[in-house]
Order: sequence, then C-alpha cells, then structure tokens
Amino acid sequence: MTKSIEILQKPFLSRAQIKASYEVMGLDTTLIKDGTYFVVWACVDRKKTLVGCGGWSFRNTLYGGNHSKGRSAAPLNPAKDAARIRAMYTHPDWTRRGIGRLILDTCEDAARKAGFKRAEMMATLAGVPLYEASGYEKMKIHIDTADDGTEIPLVRMGKPLIPHHE
Repeated sequence: MTKSIEILQKPFLSRAQIKASYEVMGLDTTLIKDGTYFVVWACVDRKKTLVGCGGWSFRNTLYGGNHSKGRSAAPLNPAKDAARIRAMYTHPDWTRRGIGRLILDTCEDAARKAGFKRAEMMATLAGVPLYEASGYEKMKIHIDTADDGTEIPLVRMGKPLIPHHE
C-alpha cells in the first residue's frame, strides 16, 4: 500500500498531498474480518511476493483505513445500496499486468453473489483509468481535507453489476 501510494500517485498529487493521503487511504481491517478482502501473490525467485490487494464491502464506509474519520460499519441493503469497492492497491512493479482488473472482477463477482446490483468506490486519480476501462463512470469529484488543511482530490465512481449469464 505504501509503495502504491508513494509511487503511483506521483503524476497526480503533490508531495504534500501524497503525505496527507495516508490520513484518508489505507486498509480497513473490517474487510479482512468480513472475508471480503483479496490479495494476489506472485512467485518471484521462489519467494511469494504480494503484488496486489483490494476488496469490497457490504458496509456503509466508502473509503479509508482503520484510522480514517467518518467510518460507519452499518450494513448496506443490497436491494437499494451499492456495494463498496475498497482499498485497491497494486505494487508499482506490477501495474498494467491485469492485477487490478483481477481483484476488481473478483470483488464485483462476490458483491453480485451477495445480491448487490451496483458498485461504487472513491477512486484515487491514479486509479481512474483502470476503473473507467472496467465500466465505472465518474459520479462526483470529492476533495478530502487532511488535518493540516492539505486537500486530496478523489473521484466517486460507480457502475451497475450486470448479472453474468452462464
């Protein structure tokens, strides 16, 4: 997560914004407890290397880590609410290899199986191209503000989860 934030955000955010991003980004361990967080490992020189991670949630919080403000563990109603795509990170050495798409597809399939008809996320600027290529549409530009006043731009995105027909 750290390398992803530090390196992949460089073309989009200032150094101060990257530093401030840690207040609004990170892992929400509720996803792990709920069994809705996934990791992708690769074998490199006979060692397992974590190359990507991400999850989805049936809870109200749209984004942020354990430490972030404004969290709510209230359950969503799949009949009217959108599943949340959360905490998507790809190791910078592994971008553009399908890791993010694999995690995103896995999350969408799991949310679909849980009865959700729509998915939403709060995307980083670096993530927007992947999400647009995956059918997500920009809904709203959001500016989060760190404690020191630094503004971090994010994009709320969503898409319908069309059922797979087999």
